[in-house]
Amino acid sequence: MITHVVFFKLKDRSTEAVQATANVLTNMEGKIDVLKYIEVGLDVLHSERSYDIALITKFDSLDDLKIYDNHPLHLEVKAHMKQVLDGTSVCVDFQS
Repeated sequence: MITHVVFFKLKDRSTEAVQATANVLTNMEGKIDVLKYIEVGLDVLHSERSYDIALITKFDSLDDLKIYDNHPLHLEVKAHMKQVLDGTSVCVDFQS
């Protein structure tokens, strides 16, 4: 199994903006066959170094992660993220 973890820091860090983006991410659940698990977590500390959202997804293989990365719904999510991100996201992909 491959676990894909991404952290996002948003331009607008208000509760409403963070929740709206979390909803965009959560909307992928059940709509991409190769996406076996999804969890969206919202930061509770709100410190300057905190990221606002953590996305944890799981896939059966690296090939499935590549399929996900190019899935039309995920491409829509990435387009949304480009609009709301404060800089770039960071990620880690590992075998689990």
